[in-house]
Amino acid sequence: MTSVERVLIAPDSFKGTADATQVARALAAGWAAVRPGDDLVLMPMADGGEGTIDAFELAVAGARRMPVSVSGPDDRPVASQWLLLPDGTGVVELASTSGITLIDPLRPMEAHTSGFGEAIAAALAHGVSRLYLALGGSSSTDGGVGALAALGAVFLDAAGRPVAVGGAGLAALATVDLGALPALPLGGALILSDVTNPLLGARGAAAVFGPQKGAEPAQVAELEAGLARLAGLLAVDPATPGAGAAGGAAFGLLAWGARLAAGSAAVGQALGVPAAVRGASVVITGEGRFDLQSAAGKVPWYLAGLATDAGALALLVAGAIEAGALAASPGRFADAVSLTDLAGGSAAAMADTLEWLEAAGSRLAAAL
Repeated sequence: MTSVERVLIAPDSFKGTADATQVARALAAGWAAVRPGDDLVLMPMADGGEGTIDAFELAVAGARRMPVSVSGPDDRPVASQWLLLPDGTGVVELASTSGITLIDPLRPMEAHTSGFGEAIAAALAHGVSRLYLALGGSSSTDGGVGALAALGAVFLDAAGRPVAVGGAGLAALATVDLGALPALPLGGALILSDVTNPLLGARGAAAVFGPQKGAEPAQVAELEAGLARLAGLLAVDPATPGAGAAGGAAFGLLAWGARLAAGSAAVGQALGVPAAVRGASVVITGEGRFDLQSAAGKVPWYLAGLATDAGALALLVAGAIEAGALAASPGRFADAVSLTDLAGGSAAAMADTLEWLEAAGSRLAAAL
């Protein structure tokens, strides 16, 4: 190939080092340094986790951030926001209201999703016609109890007292009353998530994600038991794929009547990504770590699938690429670059992520 009419650059964020917009711009700068004549289209992506509001705001003309103060995952107030789209849809992001980046140190047993529920309540009070509920980057394993309680649900212990917020409180849960929950908007509520894990078991919320939130083995067992207790009181199948997302927050939202959707695909559809891919001959995508979990529907996997269907080349850039991850998806990507390999180590790659992203863009362009 000697010429490229259009290159779509649609990465996810590299969590902790660069947001999706920064990643896209750095890759574009590197590419343009080698192939200045190409038409570069930047479309920062998200999968329902951190950066989802940013992605919608950049892609949807007329989107407005709506400030809201909520209770953070450790009870401290958080100045957050939700996004109002011109069609009346409200986008509420768990990462910016109850996320793991809002808490230090980690509190695996006490962290909660109350702030997320408060932001949802604010969107409902505004009169949104539909909700996109972006799950990802959670700090807690409370099964969504904090969020539902903030919306009006009642969770009591055997003595009729409200249970403590956080995963630890689930151990005392005896009764649940969802009768005071508000009605869903007319257009419903769509849960945006990039995981397919069930609520319980070896692939469940506590076992897989609890340790990432600071839970020790004994605490993981306690959280699992608490989630099982919750599952026995709500009319939702805990084996539902995706119910374990965000510490089981998806499970609680399903009990409210929300529906699950693959985060990358739902965000991509809303942003017009499929049409953009059809107009491109090369698609560059990426994320902080490309591993075997990426095939569950994360941004690079989603973009590569669209590129294959459109007959475009899919190129991957990741902070790190897990051994065997590319082999597990033969032919998915025409080329791939790891910043860790490029920089000679993960510390160097993380110290100057934008610089190495530019270098990765240049390398991909030169190899084309």
